[in-house]
Amino acid sequence: MNETDKKDKETSTMNLNRENFPRELQIGASAPEATGIVHIGTAQFHRAHAAVATAQALAAEPGDWGIVGVASHNPRIVEALRAQDGLYSILQLTPEGESAGIVDVHRRFAVAAQDPDGVVGLIAEPRHRILTLTVSEGGYHRDARTGGLDRADPGIAADLAGEGPGPVTSIGLVARGLMRRFADGGAPLTVLSCDNMLSAGDRTRSLVAEFLREAGAAEDLFAWMDESVTFPNGMVDRIVPAPTDATREAVARLIGCEDAVPVLAEGFTMWVLEDRFAAGRPAWEHAEGVVFSDEVGKYELVKLRLLNGSHSLIAYLGALDGRETIPDSRMQPFVEECVRNAIRDEYLPSIDLPDGFDPDAYIARLFDRWTNVALGDRTSRVGSDGSSKLLDRIPEPAIRLLKRGVMPQQMALTAAAWIACACPPAGFDPGPVASAMAEPKRAALAAAVAGAGGVREHVEAIVHGGFLPDALAAHDAFGRRVAELVEAIVADGVRAAAADACRGRLARIP
Repeated sequence: MNETDKKDKETSTMNLNRENFPRELQIGASAPEATGIVHIGTAQFHRAHAAVATAQALAAEPGDWGIVGVASHNPRIVEALRAQDGLYSILQLTPEGESAGIVDVHRRFAVAAQDPDGVVGLIAEPRHRILTLTVSEGGYHRDARTGGLDRADPGIAADLAGEGPGPVTSIGLVARGLMRRFADGGAPLTVLSCDNMLSAGDRTRSLVAEFLREAGAAEDLFAWMDESVTFPNGMVDRIVPAPTDATREAVARLIGCEDAVPVLAEGFTMWVLEDRFAAGRPAWEHAEGVVFSDEVGKYELVKLRLLNGSHSLIAYLGALDGRETIPDSRMQPFVEECVRNAIRDEYLPSIDLPDGFDPDAYIARLFDRWTNVALGDRTSRVGSDGSSKLLDRIPEPAIRLLKRGVMPQQMALTAAAWIACACPPAGFDPGPVASAMAEPKRAALAAAVAGAGGVREHVEAIVHGGFLPDALAAHDAFGRRVAELVEAIVADGVRAAAADACRGRLARIP
């Protein structure tokens, strides 16, 4: 082995840390040691989105905005990030090629499940002026029927009762953190949800307030929240698949170091925010893709319906067709027809678009993003946690059409395909791709359909079992159509069901 080969081998086995930090690949600037943000949820999306925006903001305008990263349960990422001095890489894959950059904004770490009281203390510290959350839709513990707090959830029930060493849910952590912050002097705070949830800030505030009232909080706490705590709404957008061994190999080649917790992401990124911060914020307006707007609600609907609603449809149809990746599914003609019908006939008419927004350009960009073969996003990832994700994607626009006497065929197909994947009728095998989807409510779904006499009873048990809002379940025609499409999937396959839904396009309800 010559000297060059030896050097290459040595470089490839170095671990990413402060000593081995290729600064020419740094994204934005390093955060100072002083922390101003606590973030709950240190998995891939936060590290590809808000953390990147913070690094870029610090490059434009320095400030005490180091991040304390809090993992909800799994210590693996936290331990790896500690070993790497908080550094990690982002592998960006686009049709034009690959690139890697390194982010350096996290200064401390914690695991809520290991030290919940310590995390409550972090939220209460006056120097921490922003609390951000990326906990997925299911992490807010909403009741599917009412949209309020799911008090029957075991974690919420335990947190309300004050059992154990501290809160186990994100809502419990936020609520207890606010209680302690108020007791310690009431320094102002912004709580910023960074999840795919309609009116995310307003809903987070409502859920936290419901928890606090149920926990017996005093009225002066709510008066302080009204005056000193803000919950801005925001829309987040970037496709961030789970990293693979290939991700780690590519990162090692591009940065010359081994990264145990790299992030894989597309090139596109967007973050639309209300500028309602109680105690300052990073200069995020200088970060790529960040927009401050008074029309956040409109951007949220664009994202949740045109992108996320369609993304779910691509995932479920593709999974039932044996397609492992989103690009493979999206490029099937039957899937594309369904998705274009869903966007044109059902989702787009339900949205009051932001000023100056070009829907045709946005939709064209969506199909380009879904066709990113290099990224290889998995249908099993996108289709996971459907019981929570679909709540902000289907019900409101479906009800809008149903009230006009029009059947939302593609939304019914989305619900049917989700049922076939997450809770298939007896005797039906949805295949390995669908079976790989994570569904936190799988056991509850199975309990709801136990004893169902056939496909129609099976679907009815789900539709009326608290997995959809009561306002949608009350439309019997929708439940019947979902059952018909599940029957078609079981009897003739997903392609036949998709063709049936497309034939019924814009059909009036008999």
